[in-house]
Amino acid sequence: MLRKRKLSVLGIAVSAFALTVCTSVPLAYGHGYTTGPTSRAKNCQDGVVTDCGQIQWEPQSVEGPKGFPQTGPADGTLCSAGLAQFAQLDDQRGGTWPATQLQGGQGFTFTWHLTAAHATTDFKYYMTKQGWDPTQPLTRSDLDLEPFLTVPMNGARPATDVSHPGTIPTGRTGRHMILAVWTIADTANAFYQCSDVNF
Repeated sequence: MLRKRKLSVLGIAVSAFALTVCTSVPLAYGHGYTTGPTSRAKNCQDGVVTDCGQIQWEPQSVEGPKGFPQTGPADGTLCSAGLAQFAQLDDQRGGTWPATQLQGGQGFTFTWHLTAAHATTDFKYYMTKQGWDPTQPLTRSDLDLEPFLTVPMNGARPATDVSHPGTIPTGRTGRHMILAVWTIADTANAFYQCSDVNF
């Protein structure tokens, strides 16, 4: 009888420990981030940028409501997809984010690394307008809301590493930002990635 009671207490203790571990460790269901041009999330993961908070462990998890630009994350939270735990991505940091050097009109291959493939509607790429204010969080009014590159997927699942050849828009000088949006076909969400670039 005493042995049964000890085993029962031990079983409860093990179950309680397992529950604590399961509920205290953040789970990343995550999905993907841009690697070319390098996104803010990727720069945080690589340690190129510090003081990033949770995003350094979850660059693939910047997921918010789909429907951009008509709906989706609120202005000022586009880089974090409206997720408070990734708010560091919306901070312009006085223009100190590393930037990929680009030239208008050049061919460029935009790339993603996906940690979980999803049925996909499309990938779209937007760029800031000439004259936007790079000291303020990104808003729709800062962007040319006509994507300069759209890659339709019609519900197909992309590969782990995705490449999209495109052409860099012209008419820009100085510092700009590319917002890449990966829209999922069979959920209500999309993934948002901001990359700093310089012309």
